[in-house]
Amino acid sequence: MKRRRLLQAATAAPFLSATSGFAGAAEVRSRVRPGEAGWPSEAQWRQLGMAVDGALVKVQSPLVACRAAPASEACAQLFKSLKNPYFIGDDVALTQTLGWVDAWTSMPSAWAVAARGTADVVAAVNFAREHRLRLVVKGGGHSYQGTSNAADSLLVWTRRMNGIRLHDAFVGEGCTGPGQPAVSVEAGAIWSQVYDAVTTQAGGYVQGGGCMTVGVAGLVQSGGFGSFSKAYGLASASLLEAEVVTADGQVRIANACSHPELFWGLKGGGGGSLGVVTRVTLRVHELPEDFGAVNLTIKASSPAAFRRLIGMVLDFYRQALMNPNWGEQIRLRRDNVVKVSMVFQGLTRSQAQAVWQPFRDALARAPDEFSVEFAPLAIVSTSARDFWAPSLVKRVLGFMSTDDRPGAPKTNLFWPGDEGQAGQVLHGFQSAWLPAALLREDRREALGDALFAATRHWPVSLHFNKGLAGAPPAAIAAARDTAMNPAVLDAFALVILGTQGQPAYPGVAGREPDVALAREQAQALGRAMAELRRLVPDAGSYVSESNYFEANWQQSFWGANYPRLLAAKRQCDPAGLFFVHHGVGSEAWSPDGFTRL
Repeated sequence: MKRRRLLQAATAAPFLSATSGFAGAAEVRSRVRPGEAGWPSEAQWRQLGMAVDGALVKVQSPLVACRAAPASEACAQLFKSLKNPYFIGDDVALTQTLGWVDAWTSMPSAWAVAARGTADVVAAVNFAREHRLRLVVKGGGHSYQGTSNAADSLLVWTRRMNGIRLHDAFVGEGCTGPGQPAVSVEAGAIWSQVYDAVTTQAGGYVQGGGCMTVGVAGLVQSGGFGSFSKAYGLASASLLEAEVVTADGQVRIANACSHPELFWGLKGGGGGSLGVVTRVTLRVHELPEDFGAVNLTIKASSPAAFRRLIGMVLDFYRQALMNPNWGEQIRLRRDNVVKVSMVFQGLTRSQAQAVWQPFRDALARAPDEFSVEFAPLAIVSTSARDFWAPSLVKRVLGFMSTDDRPGAPKTNLFWPGDEGQAGQVLHGFQSAWLPAALLREDRREALGDALFAATRHWPVSLHFNKGLAGAPPAAIAAARDTAMNPAVLDAFALVILGTQGQPAYPGVAGREPDVALAREQAQALGRAMAELRRLVPDAGSYVSESNYFEANWQQSFWGANYPRLLAAKRQCDPAGLFFVHHGVGSEAWSPDGFTRL
């Protein structure tokens, strides 16, 4: 009864008009930590616990406990389990990335509200505001920037909020007009759950993330790319409506008709800056007949041959792959190897083979320069409806990995290629959008030279599905109406350079990060990106896959959209309750988010 009254009170509060400011709050100069004056008393924490019907959790990290007994069997099992992203996601104290050397370390919050509904989120937001607490929001826990964790904070953990509801004809609150197929997803759901409900079970398609354990709400707020974004556009552009708890503790419905500036800001403005999203409603698209993949490895016999191979790849991409049918990536390695890991939609396997045949023929004409390693199933396709299905065949053949915990749902799947990210410690990471103009005849040579020069320092990945050049006009138009950096609109790819180590944690003897190696690799990575920055000095970067130390991050992440985003932030969170590293408005705070500058 108590939870129902709280939710009714929150939702019954009058929503402000689209043009009015949100309820103001006294400016906070600093936030409090445990032991400081103003930190809530035990009685006040108990009061919060009662308000959320026992959903308040005193957080203890198993990693911190491992410091006391690093050689124990329990510690060994913990580090083994850290390769399972579902294990990480189900622990309130853990994050999918364990840290970034010289940047941040995954640290548990002091307390967490394991929210089971919007009412719990309202209670947590109000408590944090009233007691001047550092507030953190975590759904899937995938954040290279460490934004889903902070020591001495109150965490809103949405993992248990994972309801999914399909709509045949959705019309946003306060809107009129014909309805459209859509899916409403609570904030704690992850993409494997949504793909199972929308695609496997219902035969539709929703634009989501490529990594199946990423949280839905976080990805949408950050812009959101998936394997087939070149066809369907940004995940944020498919957002039709969001339920949001704002800093004043009000529950608001944001869509094109109600709170349009908040709605626009949620479409790519970054998670955790404007409010706590508790539910998103996304457009459901018609599902194509087939999805498929192309995987092959090409080894060049010399650096000169490798430079020629890069040119061939760029020519072939421009001619045959820069269209809605193709996505994912091609990696250029330091050992003069090109690794193709592409996916396709809307084509049959034979049609995909025909697309690639001219490139394969060109390689075959130079056997002394190029050796090609084709996997037994170099070009494969499957029914699109079965693409994310947890079939036994996929598991046996190694196409999918599973949550190996006893009793885990069979839908707890992830791509084997994503296993390396589970529990990782980043050494360095940078990205940049490459404009399609670089593929013109008069600029392609310079692009090839820059890519080759970069690979002399560090491997380079070209993520073609993370640039919208070649996408349908409707997808580009929808993306233009988001807060994303407009550079994405005419980028043919997002170039990504990354380096990481396996699970490690400071203070755990024998399992600490290799700091010297991390710094050495980060420097090499920086030299590689410098080669590309000479060609595109103001390329812009994707907020979710970017450099923690990005200097001009406002311009890099959001470009000309940042002033509008900052205005939306000041409207809906004037006191700055919501803070994340390099998030909208974070320049007003110290790096840890505790002191206003």
